[in-house]
Amino acid sequence: MPTIFYIDGFRFFFYSNEHLPKHIHIEKAEKTAKINLENVELVKSSGFNASELKQIRNLVEENNELLIQKWDEFFNN
Repeated sequence: MPTIFYIDGFRFFFYSNEHLPKHIHIEKAEKTAKINLENVELVKSSGFNASELKQIRNLVEENNELLIQKWDEFFNN
């Protein structure tokens, strides 16, 4: 389960057996979310409030190029 980075206590990662579309999982404590990378769209969330989801979305947007690059490196090798 490759972790891409931690920011503000959020862990951004994907599972080693992922599927398309490209997406990232985010967790913090017992909270989880999944966001598609190509259109930065929330797929699902459990436990995060609206403010946290906005922060997560902003972090994904700011780091989208890196996240897609890491996805491609891991799954295209």
